[in-house]
Amino acid sequence: MNEEFFLPESMDELWEILSHVPDAMIYAGGTDLLVRLKESSIDGIPLVCIERIDELKVVEQREGGIFVGAGITHSELMRNPIICENFPVLVHALKVLGSPQIRNMGTIGGNIITASPAGDTLPPLYLLNAQLELCTSNHKRSVPIEEFITGPGKTKIGKGEILTGVLIPELKGFNIHHFEKVGRRKALSISIVSFCALIMLSSDYVVEDARFSWGSAGPTVIRSHEAEDALIGKRLSMDTLRIAKEFVRSAVQPIDDIRASAWYRKEVACNLLMRLIEYREY
Repeated sequence: MNEEFFLPESMDELWEILSHVPDAMIYAGGTDLLVRLKESSIDGIPLVCIERIDELKVVEQREGGIFVGAGITHSELMRNPIICENFPVLVHALKVLGSPQIRNMGTIGGNIITASPAGDTLPPLYLLNAQLELCTSNHKRSVPIEEFITGPGKTKIGKGEILTGVLIPELKGFNIHHFEKVGRRKALSISIVSFCALIMLSSDYVVEDARFSWGSAGPTVIRSHEAEDALIGKRLSMDTLRIAKEFVRSAVQPIDDIRASAWYRKEVACNLLMRLIEYREY
């Protein structure tokens, strides 16, 4: 049983609580926490719910980009006009994240901190060069998301730190925002493999810039700069995609698990790249 429970309504109140219970477990939506509670793996640990802290629910323009508070829910984020206008690739991922109930409760901060290779917001955030804001009561630092997440469930969060938000730099010129995931069913599925792409495609189908990432294809989100470089400056075609696909085959590092074999995941990761040929109709 978790006998101590706290529900702060401001950051000042949160820091005051943590000064007395520094080992407390912090959560917002609690969608991942519920699983751990059922497993009794966190019995006796004080819990601090931060869902009522308004400072963690902002979406606003700041120097360097758009800041997204860690406590904003997936549903709120996918309806936010600033996010919809500037980062449609993130919205595409949010729309297929879990169920409506999970989207209503879960937060972007929770998806990041959980650090699951299957986390749906992570491939877009990697491509968007997201910078994470980490704070203690008296210190603040910024860390690129790709440096923060080190493995399944592992991050570089420091003692006494909480994730307060994500700064996403302004994105210009990319006219293709693609997110797709393959699961064992059509809806409410944890991804077997997910694929995210940002492409700047000219009117005559020349790839002027490209960013690719894969989820559930390695211990963290996988990027293949070689696959990107294989397309940049060339017309989008089956031939150029086949060349890029071989770099993907080398880059992804999937595992066998209950949902799929490593071999199958690698094939899916490659085939998802080939689906970009559909944008010849762009």
